Amino acid sequence: MAVTKDDVLASLARVACPDGTPLHRSAALSDVLATDGKVFFSITVDAAEVKAWEPVRKRAEEVVRAMPGVKSALVALTAERKGGGAAARPSPAGGGAGAPRAAPRGETPIGVPGVESIIAVASGKGGVGKSTTAVNLALGLATLGLKVGILDADIYGPSLPKLLAIKERPQTLGGTRLKPISRYGLTVMSIGFLIDEETPMIWRGPMVISALTQMLREVEWGTLDVMVVDMPPGTGDAQLTMAQQVPLKGAVIVSTPQDLALIDARRGIAMFRRVSVPVLGIVENMSYFQCPQCGTRSDIFGHGGARREAERLGVPFLGEVPLHMTIREKSDAGLPVVATEPDGPHAKAYCEIAARVRDQIKSAARAAPKIVIEG
Repeated sequence: MAVTKDDVLASLARVACPDGTPLHRSAALSDVLATDGKVFFSITVDAAEVKAWEPVRKRAEEVVRAMPGVKSALVALTAERKGGGAAARPSPAGGGAGAPRAAPRGETPIGVPGVESIIAVASGKGGVGKSTTAVNLALGLATLGLKVGILDADIYGPSLPKLLAIKERPQTLGGTRLKPISRYGLTVMSIGFLIDEETPMIWRGPMVISALTQMLREVEWGTLDVMVVDMPPGTGDAQLTMAQQVPLKGAVIVSTPQDLALIDARRGIAMFRRVSVPVLGIVENMSYFQCPQCGTRSDIFGHGGARREAERLGVPFLGEVPLHMTIREKSDAGLPVVATEPDGPHAKAYCEIAARVRDQIKSAARAAPKIVIEG
């Protein structure tokens, strides 16, 4: 029998808040999402009260996970500052999975056990083919003999379930940790594996940060040479969280050649530089279109803009990938070209990019991340 929201609320009646109020009656409790045996909700409190609420979060997670029919539960503790309607920020207090902590200036972020290198694949805006690039880059790194995992960090618009045709749900290990999915030799994790495809993720920034933290720390990633993180587009909470809390070896920026996309790519590069994350290079996606019938080449979005921008900014140019129907069709079918057409020209382009990224990883030196606030 499927677990419902009412079932979860009834169980939470057994969890007491610091003032003795049953959690299910507390204004701190967010809306509860229960789908296919997966339960998600958050507890939002004032930043000064995080320490007192962390045992409540832990108890709530234990109670829900013990319910018949519950396969996994994600309970996030998020903190807000009183008096302002400003976006909530992660509290430095606590230390539980639901209360991620930004690394103080000068402190080295804690890595993921067993993972040697973590790289981010990012873009300043959506629609430039970042997720397709991330998947094929990960597969390209695997063809070089590396053990590779990929994390879908786009909580609002997860793409890996579609791009890798993954429909199964992760198994739980010991009731507390998730076992990632394996596909094409990659170790894969995405919030999209835990929710229905059409379920909207109506979460505020702190809960997104908590979910990212749990997918990094509470997943059995095993031993990996490289973890590729498919970042959400833009320069918001998720990017800053990854930069502050994870020792990133570097970031790969994906852009199309057109000026509008390059403007946003510059912002992405500037953000990673601001938090001391090396930029491994720029990939020019949708670089040109070559007609499959007549062979005529058309520069639909212009051509060479990303290369020129890389030269101007002093970062490596990693390569170009054409706008081609085969890449789109294979991606939509969950059959990435590097895995399913390894001898084709498109796989070759991705593998050449992967080789350059590997070389950049070897030489990248990771400085302690910090946020610089200009007065």
